[in-house]
Amino acid sequence: MADKILPGPISKCADYKEAVCIHTKKIYDSCRDKDCIEDLRFYPTAAGQEVLNRAMNVKGDKAELLYTYIDVEPVAFNRGFFTVDMRYFYRVTLCAYVGCPRPVEVEGLCVFDKRVILFGSEGSAKIFSSKVRVDGLDRQLLEQSNMPIAVVEAVDPMILDAKLLECCDHRCCDCDLCEIPPCVCQCFNCDLTMGDDCRRVFITLGQFSIVRLERDSQLLIPVLDYCLPDKECTGSGGNTNGCTYEDPCELFSTIAFPVGEFFPPNTVDCGCCDTRPGCGCGR
Repeated sequence: MADKILPGPISKCADYKEAVCIHTKKIYDSCRDKDCIEDLRFYPTAAGQEVLNRAMNVKGDKAELLYTYIDVEPVAFNRGFFTVDMRYFYRVTLCAYVGCPRPVEVEGLCVFDKRVILFGSEGSAKIFSSKVRVDGLDRQLLEQSNMPIAVVEAVDPMILDAKLLECCDHRCCDCDLCEIPPCVCQCFNCDLTMGDDCRRVFITLGQFSIVRLERDSQLLIPVLDYCLPDKECTGSGGNTNGCTYEDPCELFSTIAFPVGEFFPPNTVDCGCCDTRPGCGCGR
């Protein structure tokens, strides 16, 4: 049986200096997806709806992912697995043609719901920290501390198609958009319309995304060295008019960078020959 590696210097391997224990988020499961979202309802601004009511045709211009709401819930019939529900909020800009050669830009909101199931393991430990929290005890966070954390990475989508339809078309529905987060509403210059008018637009978007479940973990990893930047900082400290630096600055440039001040040593000199961890003469 191989010897267990403990935190500290590694003498048997020339490539690594030591093994250190770090606290980080371990990824338990992840997936990537390529969604083609067809017939996504477009909710224009009030001014944009007036333009759409007179438009003969629309064309997709650009789409921007504003916000993603994420909810994680355990799967009742499969221990260790969790559902990750996501709601994407997009700001979509269309070009509406109302008769003149130059189109009119119309801005609005699109919403897309998505669900995936991933493995997030199990855990019952409640995590506390000395980090200051202004609002004190967060009971909701405390009760959910054994849940994994879902992380969603997504890029701005591509507009694949845009259709202007009458309300009598079979694709039109009477369902209204649910509550919109305030941070999303602030991204638009005026209020959004929820579809009381007869002209409606449906969008097809292409979305790339990566979803993963993470948990706080303590991992033992090999270390090559401290990550010390090689590039010196440049700014307004130097003389830019072509003159030479004064003597104090020239003297300062000859002083070596104090690496030990930024990266504390792994051992301290305790003044004895103790072999306990942290004693410099014992290592």
